[in-house]
Amino acid sequence: YRSIQLINSVTSPTSLCGSSINGGWERVIPAFRSVCGEDGVSLGAAVREQHGRDESVHRCRPPDVVVWPRSVEEVSALAKICHHHHLPIIPFGTGTGLEGGVGALKGGVCFSLRNMDRVLDLHQEDFDVSVEPGVTRKGLNSYLRDTGLWFPVDPGADASLCGMAATSASGTNAVRYGTMRENVLNLEVVLADGSIIHTAGRGRRPRKTSAGYNLTNLFVGSEGTLGVITKTTLRLYGVPEAMVSAVCTFPSVQAAVDSTVQVLQTGVPIARIEFLDDVMIDACNSFNSLSYPVAPTLFLEFHGTEKSLEEQVTVTEEITQANGGSDFSWARDAETRGRLWKARHDAWYAALALRPGCKAYSTDVCVPLSRLPQIIVETKEDLMLNGLTGPIAGHVGDGNFHCIMVMDPNDQDEVIRVHEFTERLARRALALDGTCTGEHGVGLGKRALLREEMGPLAIEVMQGLKATLDPKNLMNPGKVL
Repeated sequence: YRSIQLINSVTSPTSLCGSSINGGWERVIPAFRSVCGEDGVSLGAAVREQHGRDESVHRCRPPDVVVWPRSVEEVSALAKICHHHHLPIIPFGTGTGLEGGVGALKGGVCFSLRNMDRVLDLHQEDFDVSVEPGVTRKGLNSYLRDTGLWFPVDPGADASLCGMAATSASGTNAVRYGTMRENVLNLEVVLADGSIIHTAGRGRRPRKTSAGYNLTNLFVGSEGTLGVITKTTLRLYGVPEAMVSAVCTFPSVQAAVDSTVQVLQTGVPIARIEFLDDVMIDACNSFNSLSYPVAPTLFLEFHGTEKSLEEQVTVTEEITQANGGSDFSWARDAETRGRLWKARHDAWYAALALRPGCKAYSTDVCVPLSRLPQIIVETKEDLMLNGLTGPIAGHVGDGNFHCIMVMDPNDQDEVIRVHEFTERLARRALALDGTCTGEHGVGLGKRALLREEMGPLAIEVMQGLKATLDPKNLMNPGKVL
């Protein structure tokens, strides 16, 4: 695929994977190289396959070409070339998505943004920072280490921060610090025709605004279908004076989830409250050499001053014990807390280890807190009734949880049963006034469910916005809508 013979042989108006192209690849590839250099363009099969998949169960759909722009100006120039030649554009950050969002369904050009990796503007006194799309969550917090600030949105994976904005990611800390929607102040976006916009105005970074339409949150969660995010301005937070984590087991799922709801109802500003069912905690014990009781379990974390932590912990312990919870198993120092949360973040790999050689698919629904006990209990019953392996882990402080479905991809009966289960789970969430996805996004697999959730008129409005910003349907086509 690297040979000049291949480029010269493709002279008809079709791309390597069938995309319509105006002018032929023999003109487009040199144009790309003139923008981002010889090393900034690849037609290699292995490279294209690497950029045609994420961590979902969706099959690899490689792009025709991968390009590595180094600046917003290069992204804009490349987009203009793609616009002229009617080439689809698929943004790529770190490939940690879970809904097939990077697959090139219609071929086209993958914009791999890893070379744009600068922290651009840090304003410590204003608690905000601007970063390019190659900067990851862990990378930013490493950069901030000596400032007394941190960025708390934590989806588990070391994802690109602009990619996290594109999927409206959240994670374990969202119950206190919010999701990406609450923490993005401004975005720089390259539209399908190559024009560059700033969703809150160039250089603007106020903590709040009532000026005009909320363009920032239009692009947060758009999954690359409206433009390429090339810079995001983020809220930062002070590193808490003290942190303490705890583990508590319960006699039933109902008791654990009831405790979660009651802790939040009392107004405890808990930083993290994570639920693992008995199957998941057993998997984590085996995978991380732990010895927690195999029972429904809450992982909790408290942030604040030493004095405020005492009150938070006292109230929470009273609630959990009233619901039959065990005494807290504490993790006070940073190393012990790190091991505890590593076990939670390793849940995906722990689940896979339950059935070596199998694949995993992580579901993702979210419901109002009062409906959480009902949906988790019903989901456990559904899993057992259908003989499926689906340990549950969730950010229950937000009403959001996941079943990590472990299945044999060669067993068609099991694959069908898993698919039917995930459809039932999503519709169960919708019936309880929830959503089919709390944080993974729509991508490929939940487009029909999005239509059911939003209704046809809302979908028409979304399609109208898409048509206005991307009339040629070049931005990540086939996703979301």
